[in-house]
Amino acid sequence: MHDDRNITEHRLRRVLEQRVKPAVRSRAVPLTVERWEAPGEPVPVAEGLAADYEPCAIGAPWGPAWGTTWFKVTGTVPADWAGRTVEAVLDLGFDRMMPGFQCEGLVHRADGGEVKALNPYNDWVRVADRAEGGEQVEWYVEAASNPVLVDHALTYEGDLPTSDDQALYRLARMDLTVFETEVWELVQDLEVLYDLMIQLDTADARRHEILRALGAALDTLDLDDVPGSAAAARGCLTGVLAAPANASAHRISAVGHAHIDSAWLWPLRETVRKVARTTSNMVNLMDQHPEFVFAMSQAQQLDWIKTYRPELFERIKKKIADGQFVPVGGMWVESDTNMVGGEAMARQFLHGKKFFLDEFGIETQNVWLPDSFGYTAAMPQIVKLTGSKWFLTQKISWSQMNRFPHHTFWWEGIDGTRVFTHFPPVDTYNSDLGGAQLAHAARNYREKGHGSRSLVPFGWGDGGGGPTREHLARARRQRDLEGSPKVRIERPDAFFEKAHAEYEDAPVWAGELYLELHRGTYTSQAKTKQGNRRSESLLREAELWAATAAVRVVGYAYPYEDLERIWKTVLLHQFHDILPGSSIAWVHREARETYAAVREELQGITLAAQQVLAGQGTEELVFNCAPHARRGVPAGGAGRPAAAGEPVTVEERHGGGHILANGRLLVEIDGRGLIVSVYDLETRREAVAPGTAANLLQIHPDFPNMWDAWDIDAFYRNRVTDLVELDRLEVTASGPRAATVRVTRSFGRSAAVQQITLRAGAKTVDIVTDVDWHETEKFLKAAFPLDVKAERTASETQFGHVYRATHTNTSWEAAKFEICAHRWIHAEEPGWGVALLNDSTYGHDVTRDVRADGGQTTTIRLSLLRAPRYPDPETDQGSHTLRFSLAPGAGIGDAVREGHALNLPERVVPGAGPVAPLVDVDEDAVVVEAVKLAEDRSGDVIVRLYESRGGRARATLTADFPLAAAVESDLLERPLTGTAVGVPTPEGRVPLTLRPFQIVTVRLHRA
Repeated sequence: MHDDRNITEHRLRRVLEQRVKPAVRSRAVPLTVERWEAPGEPVPVAEGLAADYEPCAIGAPWGPAWGTTWFKVTGTVPADWAGRTVEAVLDLGFDRMMPGFQCEGLVHRADGGEVKALNPYNDWVRVADRAEGGEQVEWYVEAASNPVLVDHALTYEGDLPTSDDQALYRLARMDLTVFETEVWELVQDLEVLYDLMIQLDTADARRHEILRALGAALDTLDLDDVPGSAAAARGCLTGVLAAPANASAHRISAVGHAHIDSAWLWPLRETVRKVARTTSNMVNLMDQHPEFVFAMSQAQQLDWIKTYRPELFERIKKKIADGQFVPVGGMWVESDTNMVGGEAMARQFLHGKKFFLDEFGIETQNVWLPDSFGYTAAMPQIVKLTGSKWFLTQKISWSQMNRFPHHTFWWEGIDGTRVFTHFPPVDTYNSDLGGAQLAHAARNYREKGHGSRSLVPFGWGDGGGGPTREHLARARRQRDLEGSPKVRIERPDAFFEKAHAEYEDAPVWAGELYLELHRGTYTSQAKTKQGNRRSESLLREAELWAATAAVRVVGYAYPYEDLERIWKTVLLHQFHDILPGSSIAWVHREARETYAAVREELQGITLAAQQVLAGQGTEELVFNCAPHARRGVPAGGAGRPAAAGEPVTVEERHGGGHILANGRLLVEIDGRGLIVSVYDLETRREAVAPGTAANLLQIHPDFPNMWDAWDIDAFYRNRVTDLVELDRLEVTASGPRAATVRVTRSFGRSAAVQQITLRAGAKTVDIVTDVDWHETEKFLKAAFPLDVKAERTASETQFGHVYRATHTNTSWEAAKFEICAHRWIHAEEPGWGVALLNDSTYGHDVTRDVRADGGQTTTIRLSLLRAPRYPDPETDQGSHTLRFSLAPGAGIGDAVREGHALNLPERVVPGAGPVAPLVDVDEDAVVVEAVKLAEDRSGDVIVRLYESRGGRARATLTADFPLAAAVESDLLERPLTGTAVGVPTPEGRVPLTLRPFQIVTVRLHRA
């Protein structure tokens, strides 16, 4: 038989686009349009409705960047449309190829209630299923003119002060139309069959069967009367649409979804409106389609709706009760997981799951993080301790070098906890449910022969409007269709139950889920990262001293509401495009302002609690918030510090520079201001590799292939400039307690001032680096070449640390050329190690070289600053203060202790006398992460702690208050059946037994 396949396929595409789709709306009459420009920021709905509107014509320009234009549309359904389905088309000037990244609108009734949103693929509003004729239409459209910022090109449109005031859009269409249902259904038939057909092999008989049916439908269709012939054309397709799927067909659980970044190429205030628009669409779609299920994560976004759109929130609550609207994820936001601190990660779940429980009576079972940039190896234990069972992400499919070997598997964390995990093989969290994506999911699925199903999140995200009626039409037709996977719309938990049941013995992946992309997010927007780290530390302090004061001091009220509000603010800013530094300038400007306000408020809470604890007096008391004693002051207590140790000496170095010594370390700084020796006097070991210099600032070109703020590509290393030119070298402090050498350098358009300090009794060299940074597309590093033969390094992560190889034997190891560490990174050979500590830096890289003398140099570098131009052209410009320390001779325990000490500075408060710790732990390996009062306001004391060194630990927790009972709890502070917490003694001592890296939350009931 002659092959006319290409002719029929081309014919179908043209007829569909030029004749059938335009015929979905057979008649049109224009609506009357008026407009009002809201001044400045968005206004309340009532103000928009009451504004003075002016006439507006179709084609009129509207909307400066970040502006809001209100359109009033009115009209009357023609009498001769009686019995017809009538819809309005309200096209604001959409670009159909960019749902979510342009203008958007929300339609209101005259009483202010939400109708639905307007988006590129959802620009209609139903007037009547069967019109009577004469119906009056009056709507108010709140239209947001968000600028298009997706081109990855330099733009200053990402902040109000630098954006253009020219109109960005032109009003395209505002009409009443007759909606031809049968034609619309024909469009769905043709698209589904065409998309399926072209995925089939040309030798497959099914492909040709579909082709012939499509040809017959086109022959039957009268192009001069598409509405009148649509039913007959559809009849030609009945047989091929009814053919059932193969018994072995891949099974797809389709879950409605609209991934909405809580901030990214728009500010937080616009996300509030994006969520309202999308969810208004979803509840409307649920009204029309009872089978539709929509999953929404991020409690913060639902809380915004509750606050700003209470009527819509009530509609959502009803749909949640009906089982159609499904809260998922259990976190306050879809946060970054690499840089978020351990306690903050616990609070993401505490506040997220608590919101879902309090508002809807629902305990979410899955963790839904499709888009974060890699996943910490601490996550499985955290997930389990929140009462959740399953984990979902899609992002690892973005990895550049290595294809992840599983789609369904057990993920094992650093402590040995495993969580059942799924990566949707469709490789998107915004699926269109088209034939190409479904076929890809089936082909790509790596568990064939063991499992048979995968999950597909479908819908337009980021303000694109969510799932549409077209998505549901595709799902219906592909529910049981030969050649296609079997598609069933269902809740995420239903998928996980089935997947778990059929594949209980799924393979195990141990350790972090490292994303081989977006490594620059560990460094971009240094002040945002610094604000996060310091806010986490300040929250620890505020809770510890406030809890101590609440238990000890009559009349002191624990600031529950303030702390919860501040925690939620910090958690919001851990969203995976804020903390990683990949949002527009507006977002990071506001973040800096927010962190400043958080700092001021938390310092006030802390000082107030410390003052009531210290009492009236003039004795200088040092408050130690760190989890280990220092200078004789106990952890969580206050008192007078002990003598520091041998005095520090300073002398001139032969050949230039200075030598600092304190009886424990001997530090040589050469005439270039570089550290050429850090000698451990106790072990007689040199930390700095011979012939090298530490604390060497280095600068690289930084122009990645695509994602500027997100990425660094390995070729950046091919060019490096060592910053060795010196402006000035001087000793600025020289006394028995400390000595400081100040080093000043200029480079490019920037300057750096470093203060290198050795303190009495210290085993660390402390470095404060002030950088006035004005480079463009450059990468600043601080290098520490160490005389250590390390096969691996340990990097602090949440509640423990992860090991990573220093070699590049495999592509998996080579891909980790930039890594994340929290407060410290540690390299050692048996018997001796070095820790590099920091107060706000997350990005690091580690390389190793073999020297001519046969020794190995392990070089650890801190990633200090970047200067990408997109999406914020002024990223990191300005002044920064960064602190880091080198600790020679340090073990893992030393790294943990010194890392906390650097991040939790001592506070000096005058008072009457020492303050005993509220709780005490007698084993240094067991770190107290948080001390607070219980969320239920019972007055119980919550203590969270963990084993920090990767070994077994036995410890005793002692409460310095009358104790009635001690109960092991989950992260939501509910009783947990476990074996870590023993029965307390009458003296208030609680025995603890911890496995490596185990997190234990102890609820102490006060007597």
